[in-house]
Amino acid sequence: MRTPFLAGNWKMHKTVSEATALAREIVAGATGSGNRIMVAPPFTALAAVGAIVKGSPVRLGAQNMAGELSGAHTGETSVLMLKDLGVEYVILGHSERRHVYGESDELVNRKVKLALERGMQTILCVGETLEEREADSVESVVAAQLAGGLDGVEEASLGQVTIAYEPVWAIGTGKTATPDDANAVHRFIRDWFAKHYSAKAADAMCIQYGGSVKPDNVRDLMAMEHIDGALVGGASLDADSFLAIATYNKE
Repeated sequence: MRTPFLAGNWKMHKTVSEATALAREIVAGATGSGNRIMVAPPFTALAAVGAIVKGSPVRLGAQNMAGELSGAHTGETSVLMLKDLGVEYVILGHSERRHVYGESDELVNRKVKLALERGMQTILCVGETLEEREADSVESVVAAQLAGGLDGVEEASLGQVTIAYEPVWAIGTGKTATPDDANAVHRFIRDWFAKHYSAKAADAMCIQYGGSVKPDNVRDLMAMEHIDGALVGGASLDADSFLAIATYNKE
């Protein structure tokens, strides 16, 4: 049975003092949930938040990383630097990286393979724009992003991979795919893994939903067969709302 995985992506929010205060509240409320819980603060707060979550049920994640180990890459952050700070997870291929900053599937793939080689748990984001959905291209877009992002990744490494399905039109808009619509894409993703890897890999794959997840819709989303967790944006910036999601229990 797949363990629910609830992750908070704080994006470009929170100073160090604000981030540490939020992390303390989350750690205090997360004990005993039984879920996998992760927070990804901004880079400036990674060290401080890492010190707070160390030894707790809350894992430390980063919102991105460079596609190279080191070198003349001004403004980039290496996987080695992240691991040095105790980061265990990294979010890659987020729609904002793809659509705002122009990251290609090839670049995302370099990052994924580098993260996996260095033992990092990786959340690979996939999802369609509103135009692509209206053109009935959801499955072709998602399949292309999966194939591009996981090119050259062997099945033995898939235990380090989580897929986050985030329809671009639902991120930060207040709009959410219906649970049935989201589940249909999650089922397609699981079937893609069965086709390209194995039934065992497909059954084991953790697939999160992201896109305006809130305390009042997490129960309906998590009730779906193929939705294993959530990658939470805005609702992760408040301890009460994030804990209501992160400590969700189907029982």
